[in-house]
Amino acid sequence: MLFEKAPAKINLTLDVLHKRDDGYHEVNMIMTTVDLYDRMSFEVLDHDEIVVESENRFVPDNEHNLAYQAAQLFKRKQGITQGVKIGIDKQIPVAAGLAGGSSDAAATLRGLNRLFETNLTYEQLEALAEEIGSDVPFCIKGGTQLAQGRGEKLTSISQLPPCYVVIAKPNIGVSTKDVYKQVDVAQMNHPDTQAMIEALDAQDFDGVCNQLNNVLEPITVNMHEEIAQIKERMEKAGAPGVLMSGSGPTVYTLVQQEAKAERIYNSLKGFCHDVYVVHALRSS
Repeated sequence: MLFEKAPAKINLTLDVLHKRDDGYHEVNMIMTTVDLYDRMSFEVLDHDEIVVESENRFVPDNEHNLAYQAAQLFKRKQGITQGVKIGIDKQIPVAAGLAGGSSDAAATLRGLNRLFETNLTYEQLEALAEEIGSDVPFCIKGGTQLAQGRGEKLTSISQLPPCYVVIAKPNIGVSTKDVYKQVDVAQMNHPDTQAMIEALDAQDFDGVCNQLNNVLEPITVNMHEEIAQIKERMEKAGAPGVLMSGSGPTVYTLVQQEAKAERIYNSLKGFCHDVYVVHALRSS
């Protein structure tokens, strides 16, 4: 049996530029991985079957699961006729804007690459990942990256300055499709992506906090007032920069002092079930 970690991601910026001819939206966003993980296990089966096991009732065990899709694609492309059993110890909240499903798919590609000793490079794995979903190529390598196109064009950039990340998810799920249906590019307050890159290069923590921006946040907040309530609680507890990740509903803040991170955590713990204090991860 072989194991892989599948870390969550947060968006430092998320900009939507326009709708593409293929139906996707052209995006320009900065994402970074954090040390909140799903733990994945992989085991070869004698018969040609993909088995997904998880104790989380919200995790499908069929082709609706991105890890299942990743295994299907990997086996087909590599001509593998043996089966595989995938175990998912789900720690990342589902439908949260943290790319949990995408990270599981990426971990599956990395895990099967090791399990079957196929020796594919990161670039080859990212090409496979692109066929599964927009966030999956980013999740192959992680770290801090600028993602363009529909999310598959990746450029590694400077990491976050050392800090705590306090993450809180309200007890709701959000449909990414429903959020993107309401996108009106002309009405959006677009992030200054270059200014964020420069703040990261300078390791300017205040600059990073000042440039946090997600054009989808007002849309999702309008659908779910709980998000605004979490933001308000974080800010009242002294959070220097607060942002919703992805299409939501998860909200996070970056904090340098451990005591302040704990204070923000405690202010949220009774308000919503999924609250975490984590760190940003370095790339592989």
